[in-house]
Amino acid sequence: MNCRKWDEIRIDELQIKAYHGVYEDEKESGQNFYVNAILYADTRKAGLKDELEESTDYARVCSLIRAVMLKESYDLIETVAENIAKEVLLAFPLIKAVDIEVRKPEAPVPMEFKSISVKIYRAWHDVYISYGSNMGDSEGYIDDAVAEIAEHELIEMVRDSGRIVTKPYGEVKQDDFLNGVCHIRTLMEPEELLAYLHRLENKAGRVRDVHWGPRTLDLDILLYDDLVYESDDLIIPHVDMENRKFVLKPMCELNENLRHPILKKTMRQMLNDLE
Repeated sequence: MNCRKWDEIRIDELQIKAYHGVYEDEKESGQNFYVNAILYADTRKAGLKDELEESTDYARVCSLIRAVMLKESYDLIETVAENIAKEVLLAFPLIKAVDIEVRKPEAPVPMEFKSISVKIYRAWHDVYISYGSNMGDSEGYIDDAVAEIAEHELIEMVRDSGRIVTKPYGEVKQDDFLNGVCHIRTLMEPEELLAYLHRLENKAGRVRDVHWGPRTLDLDILLYDDLVYESDDLIIPHVDMENRKFVLKPMCELNENLRHPILKKTMRQMLNDLE
């Protein structure tokens, strides 16, 4: 998600006495921390209507930050920043992304310094996940997986496509597949989301012994915002999705005008090319 397209609400130098640090005296006596936050949101409706319900209650945001700071005692301000970002994004639906900086001017460093801080950027991400099954109770495996995805704390289900029966992709002889795609918003990073989807596959008894072979459950990240990403375990956009009708049909149902970040073609254009 590109934060530059959003407006900014800024909270500067919010002072909170809290009890974070590696040393016992930091946890017992506490010290002053300062939090800087940039909340990325669309403020136009609030600006035009002058109505609080169209905006984010800054006082509530400050109170939530304070509550997170005081709820637990952490060794690291990195952990403090992560928890503040997560709780703010979960609690305020109009906020699309945040910059959170936690400053520790009284850190136990035996030298002169002004402040030590950690600054992070966290955001909601639009993700499309394909699912498929052609073994056992395919509909049950898919229903359970989609339900678990929708119930995850860091995921919001936007929409689930209809399901279609398709011929297997590749040359392995096997039964037809039940396929579909779901559109989610998530706070997970790509590799974190991949690990979670693998756990769901394993829970359904997925065995990876034949490439493109039969499976109880297959979950793939198709698109993650407009990210182009490659690691040893994950490639985004999903490889060869432009040649897979069982992906493009449900994608067109969800968002036919969505563009592939590399090919620059819409889902509808890619499906039409195939057909």
